[in-house]
Amino acid sequence: MNEVSPLFIIDDDRELCALLVEFLEREGFSVVVEHDGARGLDLALNGHFALIVLDLMLPSLDGFALLKRLRDKSRVPVLMLTARGEDIDRIIGLELGADDYLAKPFNPRELLARIRAILRRVQAPPKGRLEINGVTIDPGTRDVTCDRRPVEMTTLEFDILEVLMRAAGRVVSRDALMESMYNRKATPFDRSIDMHVSHLRKKLELDRTLIKTVRGVGYQFCRPED
Repeated sequence: MNEVSPLFIIDDDRELCALLVEFLEREGFSVVVEHDGARGLDLALNGHFALIVLDLMLPSLDGFALLKRLRDKSRVPVLMLTARGEDIDRIIGLELGADDYLAKPFNPRELLARIRAILRRVQAPPKGRLEINGVTIDPGTRDVTCDRRPVEMTTLEFDILEVLMRAAGRVVSRDALMESMYNRKATPFDRSIDMHVSHLRKKLELDRTLIKTVRGVGYQFCRPED
């Protein structure tokens, strides 16, 4: 699998990074590594990467602060590495705009599967422009407007919104969204999809409901008649 843009790993564990570089390069990726948070942010903002693998515990600038500043200027997909069992880290990471997260220690093959799932999603050929209930999305430019108001989206927020809008009026299950976004099934404790939908609502819904929750099933993007 040859990627035009490299993966970027920001992690201060040099031994882990060396192992991941060897493993990912065998799988056809090129990989750039940085061990310092501040230098990692500078390179992330000024380089061109397919995806960033970001650790939380970094010297000079932690992963949360790095992600917050990165999201002010970039939509590049970010997969965060978190401490095992630290649910609050995962929640904060998703709130700040991470696309996915993986707990340490992890199996490199699971990391690879998650990287490929994200890249398949963001590199898929764009479909046509769509406008429903005052919301317009353009997959070619990945621009979103709501009632002609520009709305900033992360890559994952845009992709969830597109799936929901293309199924407008029908319920899309959490399992279907997980399969589409991450290529894995939802678990009872994985709230990543719910967090991203919550972000979408905050950004879009000023005076009406656009995304309806169907309890125990999933989500529905409302047509005007709904």
